[in-house]
Amino acid sequence: MKILVTGGTGYIGSHTIVELINAGFDVCTIDNFDNSYPNVLDNLKKITGKTIEFDEVDIRDKYALKKYFSEKPDIEAVIHFAANKAVGESVKFPLKYYENNVGGTINLLLAMQKADINNIVFSSSCTVYGEAQPPVDENTAIPIANSPYGNTKQICEEILSDQSDAVNLHVVALRYFNPVGAHESALIGELPIGIPNNLVPFITQTAIGKRESLTVFGNDYPTPDGTNIRDYIHVVDLAIAHVAAIKYLLNKKYSSAFSVFNLGTGKGNSVLEVIKTFEAVSGQKLAYQIGSRRAGDVVQTYAACNKAWNELGWKTERSLEDSMRTAWKWEQHLKNSEKK
Repeated sequence: MKILVTGGTGYIGSHTIVELINAGFDVCTIDNFDNSYPNVLDNLKKITGKTIEFDEVDIRDKYALKKYFSEKPDIEAVIHFAANKAVGESVKFPLKYYENNVGGTINLLLAMQKADINNIVFSSSCTVYGEAQPPVDENTAIPIANSPYGNTKQICEEILSDQSDAVNLHVVALRYFNPVGAHESALIGELPIGIPNNLVPFITQTAIGKRESLTVFGNDYPTPDGTNIRDYIHVVDLAIAHVAAIKYLLNKKYSSAFSVFNLGTGKGNSVLEVIKTFEAVSGQKLAYQIGSRRAGDVVQTYAACNKAWNELGWKTERSLEDSMRTAWKWEQHLKNSEKK
């Protein structure tokens, strides 16, 4: 069976392609390289031994999407990653996020409907829960979003749910928490273009000397050490969950056309705990400073994952130490590649 991965050269998309191939699926992917690099495709070939079927397509271009699907009649399902994803950036540039995340998803669904493709796994986010008291489960009420990014995920879920009610469409929305780490090969990992918006790449870039120091955004939150708490999930565990979700759809294990699952470890770690864990596994002393709070940041969140454990048959296997070790290995690989 062939699976289309949108945003397949991105951080989570690239790791998911590896796990799909490991599970025996055929994969094709599209991306516009807005926040990724073409050489990811070469590294995916090194990891999997397969040339990845790729087309440069922007999901904001509905005509290009429809043309793409008309030329790929064997696609059975879609995993939709293509989106802008930084909370802070979304506060500064909300229209960019609504155009790409919401408009692009609508374009994708229109193209899927025309091509009669009826299965989609959607990359959602724990940001839909806002300031909900953890552990957060799937029945938690969805509040008004704290950021345009979070709002785009809420809106897209509503669109997918409405479309699944209206036509023959089966949806799994995966609300995942904070992806970190890298593939064990160190050939793929998180590589944001420009200044990182996420904690771990900023940590590793600071440790390797690309950044002078790391700013911790606030140490006066009502948490044990005053810094934000998040549920940090290894990206390979996350990728494997997407394979489980595809199997869930294709094997028709769902009881409703629209299903939602949390993906996390079920445990929260503070920003300072992540920094200390990185220092322990890398042997590097990190230069960091305390700054003011960042707009749109939630105080703390971590997942209740029982539904994914029970229905998808999926659990995380990798620790925070594994995440920091592989993230550091990835950063060192990048530096060594620059020298060549």
